[in-house]
Amino acid sequence: MSPRKSSSQELTQEMILNVARTQFIEKDYHQVSMRSIAKQLDCSHGALYYYFKNKAELFYAIIEEYFMNLNRLIEEIVEAPEDSHIKLQKILIGFIEFGLNHQSQYEMMFMIRNTEVNALSQEAANLSYGKFAQAVQSLATNKLLISDIYSSFIALHGFVSHYRGHVSGFEEAKEAAHLHVKFIFKALNQQN
Repeated sequence: MSPRKSSSQELTQEMILNVARTQFIEKDYHQVSMRSIAKQLDCSHGALYYYFKNKAELFYAIIEEYFMNLNRLIEEIVEAPEDSHIKLQKILIGFIEFGLNHQSQYEMMFMIRNTEVNALSQEAANLSYGKFAQAVQSLATNKLLISDIYSSFIALHGFVSHYRGHVSGFEEAKEAAHLHVKFIFKALNQQN
């Protein structure tokens, strides 16, 4: 077992989150263990359980932060003093930009399926989707069907999924992203 950290290097929740965040980005969820995190932190794996019940709870703490960042982006756009058409377009393009500029994080948020983390991550994803749906509905010209909003979300998600791993960031897909958003925007603003 690894020696304990000296009191000058007291183990903190933030230290654990930083190491775990890096490992989850670099490896598959299944390849990360509490032991591998503890080894990198040079502490016993039991020390991690003081802060987190298990790996799933640790993973959730990380993705919850990512969802908060996406939610904050949506809130800032909605609260901006601009025309609602412009804000709606900014939300759509902002979602793609977030996904392509934070590809590993996006994958953890929306693409990892595991029975250990599904319940926790699904809750955060649902809250974030709810914020997205509410913003889109409030900014649209007409009353949208729930299926319209969900379809626009899936179209954005599909775009990010398609380009993820093929571009290093949003700038490389910017032109295609704007064309895609123009198509979604037009569909959302058609009369039902």
